[in-house]
Amino acid sequence: MLCREIIDKIEEVYPRNYAMEWDNVGLLAGSMEKEVEKLFIALDLTDDVLEEAVGIGADMIVTHHPLIFSPLRSVTDRDFIGKRVMKLIQNDISYYVMHTNYDVLRMGQLSADILGVKDTTVLEPVFSKEKEQGIGRIGMLDKEISLKECCDLVKDKFGLQTVKVFGDMEKKIKRAAICPGSGKSVTGIAIRKNADVLVTGDIGHHEGIDAAAGNMAVIDAGHYGLEHIYIEDMKNFLKEKLSKVELGTAEIKSPFLIC
Repeated sequence: MLCREIIDKIEEVYPRNYAMEWDNVGLLAGSMEKEVEKLFIALDLTDDVLEEAVGIGADMIVTHHPLIFSPLRSVTDRDFIGKRVMKLIQNDISYYVMHTNYDVLRMGQLSADILGVKDTTVLEPVFSKEKEQGIGRIGMLDKEISLKECCDLVKDKFGLQTVKVFGDMEKKIKRAAICPGSGKSVTGIAIRKNADVLVTGDIGHHEGIDAAAGNMAVIDAGHYGLEHIYIEDMKNFLKEKLSKVELGTAEIKSPFLIC
């Protein structure tokens, strides 16, 4: 199957025009005409991911986060981005990214479903086309639970050992917002929409204590901690669409350690 045919299958469901203006999605390296027999799925194009993809003879890599964000002034072995781009080209691997278009059209609702948040609406609307679409979701849990129980729920559903929490652990939680990735920009929105808790990642000191002061708890499950669900979801999606392409996936493994 040709790379462009795979891209067409992806973009039937996740069009690039649903990505944010600042984002960089689509085919970032390689040939549209590449014949793809093996495809590798990962959250980030790290050195380890690229090594594994090369090792299995992958013809195409699909990630969530773009390796290339800013325009490149050169492609050399003097920096890690250049080295990875060179390795992609040298090994004739096509590299495709679906980032905020996937966030808008899938990630928010998928994460809400995993956590068990019902009757959801979009947390931060960014598109109003056929229907309102945007970042994150907000809705109701099946029953009222404590913040401590909510932390345990997040860890269980997303396979995490730890989370960072701002708020009273006895606080009652019923209305929950979830925003996989970096949720700093949506804390105010979640407070205005009367969320009891915001589950997200990349929350700093000030955002956390300000949210708690606004009577909303925050569970920081980490950027990777919530978004790794992309890997299995895309594997299932592509398995249905690409019957003749062998699929491989990166191991679910936190990129950092807590000592």
